[in-house]
Amino acid sequence: MEYRTLGKTGLSVSRLGAGLSEIGQELSLDETEQAGQVLNTALDNGINLLDTASCYVNSEEFVGATVAHRRDDYVLATKAGHSRSARDGRDPALDWTYETVAMSVDRSLDRMRTDHIDIVQLHSCNREILERGDVVRALQDARDAGKTRFIGYSGDNDEALWAVRSGLFDTLQTSFNLVDQRARRELLPAAVERGMGVLIKRPMANGTWGASPDRPNATGHWGRMLPRAQAMEALGPVPDAPEDRIELAFGFTLSYDAVDVALTGTKNPRHMAANLELFERGISLGAKSVAELERRFDQLDDGWVQLE
Repeated sequence: MEYRTLGKTGLSVSRLGAGLSEIGQELSLDETEQAGQVLNTALDNGINLLDTASCYVNSEEFVGATVAHRRDDYVLATKAGHSRSARDGRDPALDWTYETVAMSVDRSLDRMRTDHIDIVQLHSCNREILERGDVVRALQDARDAGKTRFIGYSGDNDEALWAVRSGLFDTLQTSFNLVDQRARRELLPAAVERGMGVLIKRPMANGTWGASPDRPNATGHWGRMLPRAQAMEALGPVPDAPEDRIELAFGFTLSYDAVDVALTGTKNPRHMAANLELFERGISLGAKSVAELERRFDQLDDGWVQLE
């Protein structure tokens, strides 16, 4: 496993990180053993960054129940801002207040059975909320109290650019992959200029590149990315591209020096092991392939904003 220093935080992090959205939202508490297999497989094979969120239903409880005893083995990142998890029945009217963010941090500490979180990120709130300032202050106060070491912003488009330019945050988590490239033009360079650590969500474009075009129920992020992937693939073979479509997708994302960590999420221990094996073999994508994928995106980009 390759490791990087996460921007100005000084944290040493694996380039492949574990995103816990899928295990949190698709596994029940009765399936804690399976969640533990995923997390321990990741940690046993060199992943040392776990990224979760207070609203990922059961994910924080899974961390506390299965790997809290290994706390020194991983950098722990979560997200705050929502009043309750989806399981508990969120009240959006209570989201994004100082009190809710402060409560969310304390709840995360309790659920994950730890006395500190390494990075707490605001979870995709809009620019108006960011400019209001109270939720940022809640994270700053949590940092001052030793509850978190660093603070970050997780989001896309104009809100993410505002967060980066504000100079208030240590890290940025945003969408970036071969069919969702907008971040390379302005957002990623701005984050690097300010010394921010960069975590990438959906680095594999949700597996849409090379996917079956007739997959049923193509909804959500998968359904929105699929037409982009199909349009780019229709322009012909990518020169010097690897045969493995997952290697191609990871290779594109990780070819950018701005990217510190690519997050992969799965509820299946075998899928986690397969991604780790791919990294063990080494992932790289030649400059010719990267340039061609950039050219296709730029040619076809017709309002292809970042998919939040």
